[in-house]
Amino acid sequence: MAAFRFINPPFNSIMLWDYFKYSGVVLKRWKQAGWVPLEKISPHLRRAVMAGEDQRFLTHHGFDWTELSIALKDMAADRGMRGASTISMQTARTVFLWPERSWLRKLLEAYYTVVIEVLWSKGRILEVYLNMVDWGRGYAGAETAARGYFNRTASVLSPSQAAAMAAVLPNPHRWSPVKPNTDVVRRAERIQKDMALMPLVTGR
Repeated sequence: MAAFRFINPPFNSIMLWDYFKYSGVVLKRWKQAGWVPLEKISPHLRRAVMAGEDQRFLTHHGFDWTELSIALKDMAADRGMRGASTISMQTARTVFLWPERSWLRKLLEAYYTVVIEVLWSKGRILEVYLNMVDWGRGYAGAETAARGYFNRTASVLSPSQAAAMAAVLPNPHRWSPVKPNTDVVRRAERIQKDMALMPLVTGR
């Protein structure tokens, strides 16, 4: 399984999609920024992403059944749809699968989520996620996005900058951390409050 614990990511679905849609712009920017170890990514961003995307990241085993139950109740009550994907699920999807939604992708996403939860530590999952997540504007990964949006490395992001970046993750191609709309401002404020409650994930 040594090859599965890659140091740098493989040519994955995001990069393949990038070649077809953006002529390799995402991959070029990602290579320029490089892979950043978890310890060199701002603690504020690590906490912000957990606060915004997956507050039970350290206690579940890939699937947040509590959040899924809430999402199903909201749908049943016609209160709209809400995301219930965990950081582990998003990581599995980004690394191994294609962007378009389908039932087949959902099934494979569940399979790969179980696999990485068994083989990787929580620190490793978060490191891969932060280095490969799509932040919009052709920015893949925390380092690329931090440089592109704030002209600084991911290691020195402030709490407000980290919260703003985490706030746009549900819709990175419509929302911006530097030109936030009302929804982003509201999410960023909530995330920044919740960051204090999040433990700091370290190591692999």
